[in-house]
Amino acid sequence: MGQEISHSSFSEEDFKHFRERMIAETSLLEQWMADDALDQGEPMAGSEIEAWLVTDRGLPAPVNQAFLQYMDDPLVVPELSTFNVELNTHPLLFANGMFDRMHEELAELWQRCKIAANREAAHMLMIGILPTVQQSDLCLGNISGMQRYQALNEQVLRMRNDQPLMLDILAREHLVAEHDDVMLEAATTSFQIHLKIPPEQAARAYNLSKIISAPMVALSANSPFLFGHELWDETRIPLFEQSVAVGASDYSKRVTFGVRYAEHSIMECFEANRDRYPVLLPQLMDEPPESLAHLRLHNGTIWRWNRPLVGISENGKAHIRIEHRVVPSGPSTLDVIANAAFFFGLIQELMATEKDAEARLPFISAKENFYGSACLGLDARVTWFDGREGSVADLCLQQLIPQARVGLARMGVTAGEADRWLDIIEARVASRQTGARWQREWVTRNGKDFPAMVRAYREHQESAQPVHAWKI
Repeated sequence: MGQEISHSSFSEEDFKHFRERMIAETSLLEQWMADDALDQGEPMAGSEIEAWLVTDRGLPAPVNQAFLQYMDDPLVVPELSTFNVELNTHPLLFANGMFDRMHEELAELWQRCKIAANREAAHMLMIGILPTVQQSDLCLGNISGMQRYQALNEQVLRMRNDQPLMLDILAREHLVAEHDDVMLEAATTSFQIHLKIPPEQAARAYNLSKIISAPMVALSANSPFLFGHELWDETRIPLFEQSVAVGASDYSKRVTFGVRYAEHSIMECFEANRDRYPVLLPQLMDEPPESLAHLRLHNGTIWRWNRPLVGISENGKAHIRIEHRVVPSGPSTLDVIANAAFFFGLIQELMATEKDAEARLPFISAKENFYGSACLGLDARVTWFDGREGSVADLCLQQLIPQARVGLARMGVTAGEADRWLDIIEARVASRQTGARWQREWVTRNGKDFPAMVRAYREHQESAQPVHAWKI
């Protein structure tokens, strides 16, 4: 959940003192890592999903303030724009029934959100990029009221010397645009998967999350249209990267796949935060160093596609989570939980069996796989371990889905539950019907009537059927 701040204007002294505290907290975390003083508890799974509020016509509905007031639920929080919200699920220990429970909680929360949205003459929609959103919708008049977002906009523009953000995405069509604020980011909604893991395993989990980002984004793609242009299967990837860019290097891009694997420890990411990334939000907090408040806020302004997080457990000890951010929102609650089951099962199996994964798949190949799969979806070709090449769809069907089934068994999930969720993934990949493919096919048959497409999409979403079963 987004960490709020108390004000949006900062002095040079604020930046100086914030950086001093962040450096001290980074050293403290490093000491805890060296002393094995972090939470060593069992792995846990969690998630958060960003959603759109839309009108009957399928257009953005900027009503999240009234919606959130009615919901009055700490698990449902504002997002950057007034037509987006975020839903969170409770973390769960690895155990049989975990994905059924995760889905039950999400579905129940989603139903309550639908009722709240209806009170504002709006509807809930989970989709990566809303095809009807216009560049004019993404304006500061539609920014949420949190100080965090106001400050983020001010500081990104300050670091860019008030130069507009440049959008340049080339695919089937070519979109070039300028934008004067960070509200482009509001068009990128995702399903974020959280893995709490013992610190000594975090670097491997982080690296493997990067490795499987390509199949994850390919089989979950749900964002082929932006501002009327037909672009990548998961256009959210280049859009988010360009929407808060503050410079030309990988380190200044803030949203990044990264430049290498972690070599020895997950601590390397927090050291890079300290050494490479300028502070964006220097909110000074009256909290003890042990809360790591400044380190955590700074880390929250660096949006790695696979992002290590530090949280504080109920026992008061800090813990490490890996946040997998490559998956878009939607198309249905069944699809997103199936995506989570595939991720956790595959990570568990690769952690157990692929001891030299980083040596067998160079980082540059993992990175190329990711961007190729974000662009082409299940049609992408990838390089896998030991230089083997092939389609990402075949890789999923022949190797990764079976591995995920074994990984779920390692987690204590019964074959019946594993089949319930991974059969959705298998059917989606076998049919090649992701959310992105469904949207493309609808437009091929009906033309670029995006309001009508959104209405058809919403009807299917409310049918409680996964996307591979949707008719055009």
